[in-house]
Amino acid sequence: MPLTNVTGIARSEGDPRVERKGPSSLTGPDRLARALGWFSIGLGIAELVAPGRIARTLGLEGKEGLIRAYGVREIASAVPTLSVDKQVGLASRIGGDALDLGTLALALRSDNPKRDNAAIATALVVGITLLDLFAYFGTKSVHSREPGSGRDYSDRSGLPRGAQASRGLARKDFDIPADYRAEGRVAHAVPERAA
Repeated sequence: MPLTNVTGIARSEGDPRVERKGPSSLTGPDRLARALGWFSIGLGIAELVAPGRIARTLGLEGKEGLIRAYGVREIASAVPTLSVDKQVGLASRIGGDALDLGTLALALRSDNPKRDNAAIATALVVGITLLDLFAYFGTKSVHSREPGSGRDYSDRSGLPRGAQASRGLARKDFDIPADYRAEGRVAHAVPERAA
């Protein structure tokens, strides 16, 4: 089945055209978490593909392996951030931001000729950290429930006509052969139909 739009919904040739979309069920923090997840994937790929260039730009020569490991961490934290476990992914991102800030602190030393680049990168990481914190606490407040409070399904029966009206409906659709019934195979499962 081909994908015909960027939302990932599979649509076939004969499907009706979508005239307009309804309101999204995603909250602002959910959308921010999704954006941060995709940002994490992009940054992680950049750190995996070009760790040497990033290290030279920040004055962190010799830390290419660490930058590559940070790329793996970015992608690993993006997976839950893009899933229903957003809080786990965002918490991982916040921890990663702390590691990034610690590493960038090494690049802010006075003898680093790329210190200005490291200062800009530090400011960017601080900004991203604030967004991660906002998304984390936002999704936590939107999606969490009080401890011990489960969902209440007491008003749902699964039988739209009610239990009494639904009794015997399935038996009306098919007949069970008499010889099958006589062998006792369905004696307990399906009572005989009233004549």
